[in-house]
Amino acid sequence: MNAEGLEGFRDFVDSRSSALLKTAVLLCGGDQHAGEDLLQNALVKAAGRWQRIDEPEAYVRRILYRQQVSRWRLKWRRSEVSVAEPPEAGADVDAAAAAELRLVMREALSRLTARQRTVLVLRYFEDLPEGDVARLLGCSVGTVRSTTHRSLARLRVLAPELAAIGPHGAADVPSRDFSPVEARP
Repeated sequence: MNAEGLEGFRDFVDSRSSALLKTAVLLCGGDQHAGEDLLQNALVKAAGRWQRIDEPEAYVRRILYRQQVSRWRLKWRRSEVSVAEPPEAGADVDAAAAAELRLVMREALSRLTARQRTVLVLRYFEDLPEGDVARLLGCSVGTVRSTTHRSLARLRVLAPELAAIGPHGAADVPSRDFSPVEARP
């Protein structure tokens, strides 16, 4: 990679890594360390082809999704460990409630299968249409729809307190972490 390409790659990593890390952590069920590993591997792959990439963020996100799909296709699966981090002390009531809901959502997402979690992240966090999700995951639109339906039903069972948010209640909370429970037409 030449100096100009290296500088462009560094600028991209500086400007987009936090958003990409958030997606990677969600794809890994809230496991910060696994999300960091996933993002690091994706960035290493992107760095090798940096000069030939037209849309860097889309390319890196595609690598993230595909790596996560590859992980859940492995026969050997490591057990996930959920770690809840308490909200900051002294936060106002709304921020404390939002933090508590984020923890509930993280725990519920971590208890879904990797495939269910990936479909929900792509559909609701990344706000991708079903066709794009199907293309990224290499499956049919019907599979995406049925997996989404089953995943949302499972989330409601795992975290019934999320149903109190309502179909549009996530807009009252400053984080996008709750969008998987929103009703979709």
